[in-house]
Amino acid sequence: MKYLLSTLNAKYIHSNLAIRLLYELNQSHNGLAWKEFTIKENQDEVADYCKDFDVVAFSCYIWNITQTLAVAKKIKALNSHTKILLGGPEVSYEYDDIICLPEVDYIIIGEGEIPFAEFLKSFPEVQAVPALVHKVNGEIKVNPMPAMFNVALYEGRMPYQFDEPEALNNKVLYLETSRGCPYKCEFCLASLDNKVRYLPMSTIKNTLLHLMQHGKVIKFLDRTFNVKRDFTLEIFQFILDHHQPGNVFQFEITADILHPDIICFIHEKVPKGLFRFEIGIQTVNQKANLEVSRKQNFEKTKKIILDLSYKIEMHLDLIVGLPLDYWDDIRFSFNEVFHLFAPEMQLGFLKFLKGTTMRNKPEHGFVFDPMPPYQLIESKYLSKEQLGKIVQLEHALEIYWNSGKAINTMKYVALRYDAFDFLLGLGIYFGTQKPYHKYSLNDVFQIVQDYAKQKYPDDIILQELIGIDYYLHFKVKPQILFLQELNKAERNELIALHQLNHHQFRFAMLPIHFDFHVFQKAMDIVAYEQVLMIQYNGIQKAKVVETKIQFIN
Repeated sequence: MKYLLSTLNAKYIHSNLAIRLLYELNQSHNGLAWKEFTIKENQDEVADYCKDFDVVAFSCYIWNITQTLAVAKKIKALNSHTKILLGGPEVSYEYDDIICLPEVDYIIIGEGEIPFAEFLKSFPEVQAVPALVHKVNGEIKVNPMPAMFNVALYEGRMPYQFDEPEALNNKVLYLETSRGCPYKCEFCLASLDNKVRYLPMSTIKNTLLHLMQHGKVIKFLDRTFNVKRDFTLEIFQFILDHHQPGNVFQFEITADILHPDIICFIHEKVPKGLFRFEIGIQTVNQKANLEVSRKQNFEKTKKIILDLSYKIEMHLDLIVGLPLDYWDDIRFSFNEVFHLFAPEMQLGFLKFLKGTTMRNKPEHGFVFDPMPPYQLIESKYLSKEQLGKIVQLEHALEIYWNSGKAINTMKYVALRYDAFDFLLGLGIYFGTQKPYHKYSLNDVFQIVQDYAKQKYPDDIILQELIGIDYYLHFKVKPQILFLQELNKAERNELIALHQLNHHQFRFAMLPIHFDFHVFQKAMDIVAYEQVLMIQYNGIQKAKVVETKIQFIN
């Protein structure tokens, strides 16, 4: 018998931990293989690769279930004898419609370690395989669930040992140190397992060391990595002792419970840029938090973020569409979180995942897409039109903030105006000028400049900051746009006066009406007519020359 463990990742750079764990535990089983694909690969080619296996087991999620089922159908068309086994969070709940499909033979629900091992031992006689959903004479059968898997059995295991080491370098590598979540957020599948179980520390360290030596970006899958102080500090110290140049580590953190000892450790020991914290704020509205069984102290969370942001790259998440979160509540949450100026602010939309209690809340008038990713369409609190507008705002947020294209512009907007309203208007205006996913870099700056001129025609500083962001975005000196430079004679005079190396570098010299250095350091606008000098070396992005040059008309 030949068995294939597989999945369709969202992108080539992603790696699937689940199939690696299952392969690691069952590697001695004769005929077992594993292989990853992506959702964008040619489905006929994927099916052709899979067709000669007796069983193909796919790991399923909201981002790949549609493509996985399409591939399964193609496999069956090529070889009707190949059996399709599905597992993963997307098929562990409300699976009746999927198991009824002719291209699906079996589903494993819940954790896969015990059922998959039993499946391999028993196939094709699967009547006693625990947690297996299958069909007998057209009737759906669901076998009893096994005892919870003992994660201590991962002692001495290393799921990435079967990857070519050089292949790990360009992948996002996922690491599991614990299972379960102590919180009960009703929109999250992790809330269904409230018992936090830790894998053996030796296994965690061995895997982590391998990933540090051969990879770059390592993401911890723990829903709340900092639940246990001593565990967190031990892993942090191990990373500091063994990390390699280029390593970056991302953790999901609950900031308002971050222990003071962990905070002190970060201040004293962690190098800048080594850690990224993903923090799910979701909403500042306490009524909405309580309605979905969340506990959060935003003031504590805010304090921690501001305290550590000089060391840690922050990724902050909001969710649009929570119950009791009206338009004005969302605007308030957005502005509060945006003012923290995290490098990435994720504006997600409420999704009604199979298995979560959010699916059964008729009192809120939720209407959501029945197809993955089950996103909210409307509710008692937000209309379709309002949600549509926030989608346009989210496009502008991605283009102008998360991409890093207009950082100074958006900081100024947030301090002087209203970031939510600005990005909302900009997102709507952008959609009238260009498709959201097809535009040039010049389009990005031209559109925001045109919008700013219409919205704030007298704000010279805003126009100048748009121009500065444009000039700072390049590695080589760009086309002169948005801000006019000094003429050639004036530039040459300043190059000579300040003994600038014009052979090694190129310079843009821009007359502006405020002190940009003060703005960057103190977020304050001080009137000052100066020449801002931006330096290009053709390798890194441009930088501002610290020399202050007063400009007199």
